[in-house]
Amino acid sequence: MSNTQMLKGILDGCLLAIIQEGEVYGYELAEKLETYGFQQTSEGTIYPLLIRMQKEELVTTTLKKSTAGPRRKYYSLTKKGEEELEAFIERWSQLSRSVDQILKKKGSGK
Repeated sequence: MSNTQMLKGILDGCLLAIIQEGEVYGYELAEKLETYGFQQTSEGTIYPLLIRMQKEELVTTTLKKSTAGPRRKYYSLTKKGEEELEAFIERWSQLSRSVDQILKKKGSGK
């Protein structure tokens, strides 16, 4: 299984978590993901997810002036986005515990 396949499904939750920290624009999101170790996540991956999240009303956008060129679209969480993030955190915690149990058991030779 490739990293890309593993990333599907968890990137949404990671983006929501970063957006929850404060208003952020797309390129900035890519940079923040990279600082958290997501080296292979391109803007071409992030923007379609953001568009879908906007359609699902998980995020809202605001256009703001930029000192570096055209106006930027900033993303912030909606109430629905906050609820989805909480649901993701719960699902991730359960999944992570289950995978850890299997891998630790396998590592101990049992």
